[in-house]
Amino acid sequence: MDCAEFRVRGREMVEYICKYLETIEERRVTPDIEPGYLRHLLPHEAPMNPEPWENIMDDVEKKIMPGVTHWQHPHFHAYYPSGNSFASILADMLSDAIGCIGFSWAAGPACTELETIVLDWLGKAIGLPDEFLALKKGSKGGGVIQGSASDCILVSMLAARAQAIKQLKQQHPFVEEGHLLSKLMAYCSKEAHSCVEKAAMISFVKLRILEPDSKCSLRGDTVAKAMEEDEQQGLVPFFISTTLGTTGSCAFDAIEEIANVLKHHPGVWFHVDGAYAGSAFICPELRYLLKGIEYAASFNTNPNKWLNTSFDCSCLWVRDRVRLTSALVVDPLYLKHGYSESAIDYRHWGIPLSRRFRSLKIWFVLRNYGISGLQQYIRRHIMVAKHFESLVLRDRRFEICNDVKLGLVCFRLKGSDKLNEKLLSNINASGKIHMVPANINDKYTIRFCVNAEYATDEDVEYAWDVITDFAAEIIEKEQADELTEIRDRKKKETLAQKRSFFVRMVSDPKIYNPAINKAGTPRISTEVMSPTVDGAPMIQTPTNNTASWISWPLGFLFASSDDGPRLRFRHLDTTVGLPNSRRNSATGGGSSPSPENELCIAATRSPKRSPILMRKRDKNESKNGLN
Repeated sequence: MDCAEFRVRGREMVEYICKYLETIEERRVTPDIEPGYLRHLLPHEAPMNPEPWENIMDDVEKKIMPGVTHWQHPHFHAYYPSGNSFASILADMLSDAIGCIGFSWAAGPACTELETIVLDWLGKAIGLPDEFLALKKGSKGGGVIQGSASDCILVSMLAARAQAIKQLKQQHPFVEEGHLLSKLMAYCSKEAHSCVEKAAMISFVKLRILEPDSKCSLRGDTVAKAMEEDEQQGLVPFFISTTLGTTGSCAFDAIEEIANVLKHHPGVWFHVDGAYAGSAFICPELRYLLKGIEYAASFNTNPNKWLNTSFDCSCLWVRDRVRLTSALVVDPLYLKHGYSESAIDYRHWGIPLSRRFRSLKIWFVLRNYGISGLQQYIRRHIMVAKHFESLVLRDRRFEICNDVKLGLVCFRLKGSDKLNEKLLSNINASGKIHMVPANINDKYTIRFCVNAEYATDEDVEYAWDVITDFAAEIIEKEQADELTEIRDRKKKETLAQKRSFFVRMVSDPKIYNPAINKAGTPRISTEVMSPTVDGAPMIQTPTNNTASWISWPLGFLFASSDDGPRLRFRHLDTTVGLPNSRRNSATGGGSSPSPENELCIAATRSPKRSPILMRKRDKNESKNGLN
């Protein structure tokens, strides 16, 4: 492709980008594909011969775009914003065209000097102290552009580690550095970004993760207690990473409290991570959240999140640049130049040697929007987030789970974690809007972040309609399932009750033979009950000696009193009981049972005797007399 064709294709690409951004709302927010979809659409090997440009762009739309998650979509509310603007896109085009690798001043004087200037511009705009500015008279600090907040925290921890080892080596000159390294302890909150943990892994240092308060804020007394405990164990606190605007809930650590604690631990490197919220301090009314930054050793924020600057662009400021660079200096002969002593070489400020001309993006954006334009942009996002918060608060089915200060609202349905997990899963599967979860105070919570550059109240109202529609569907199904469960449980209880009644009916003839009560038979004791235990009936027998209409086999089996049950036959005024000798035999004492004392029968003459039984008894008596 030569310049003539590039002019044509460049115009076509600009037109494609504009059309993409203008019609992005017509696309699904998230793709409806499965892992591995693309390898079935593309050849297994690169083409041997050139292909027409039209074919390439055709495949972009037909094969690439179906697998894209559209971060610039007005209904994308996951994570934090992926900043972008036409000014930033054009700056990246120019940076790519220049192709400068600005690892030193000599390798790219404009690249190096513009970075120093725009970092001072941005530092002043967000209210950093003069000690963090490179061009301020008497300052030892300065700023540098890194790839991400992860890079910023890693290089800060490496610098802190080098400083701590140096100090310990002076105190213990004959102790190996490996042993000294094993004593170092870093700290962060449970709400801190996972990159702090990764930085500790790379740095081979211990990391203690501290519990925040109920508002997800790390407090000074928690830090003080942890450091005192570790020092008593022979460990050396050397680094702490605090957060302004945590990833989960946009919470703010109490950095002023922590700074007061660190006055008693002067060797600890105090880092403040403001990856998302740091850009908001461009608005003066929000700088109260930055209180305590004057005590920090380093601070970072990401213009590529909330300042309309495309990725990658993360800014790190340090109070003392020598403490940073001394940990990362590698100075071979082929990288030296005649101005090494008087100019900044940014290769000493980070992990990679090669560096893009990223300062162009910040420069273009700051000049194209102006401070006032960026302030208006931040304020609009906060107003839209507050509008969404008001929608949630009006619905009694939902609750707010964070203190909404900036552009993030954390909410959930009042109910179980499983219910909220199902709600989010169904919403994301629809492709209408996209959100992600967070764990706040051990509860599954849904994060709603205002991301699109031109976000409006209508966008969040649409999102809220989608959320409430899915919530109503899930709640209705949940209630139906609960009703089915209640019916099933009631059915089981009814069946158990019927079984219990059947047992009592067999055991107590009065239940099904009312004539017994008319005959003046003794009433069953109130202690005779048939409760259910785990669905199975349990029979309780009376503990007194009154006669019962319980059938004698069941009375024998369920006997519980020392005197045993007194059994009464239905047609005789006769009670039958087990003799004491039988019970004593059962317990190992007394004589063995015999047919004569098997039963004790106490018969009394009834005022009304059955004629049939009278005849049978007279006949037996006459036989006995004859014999």
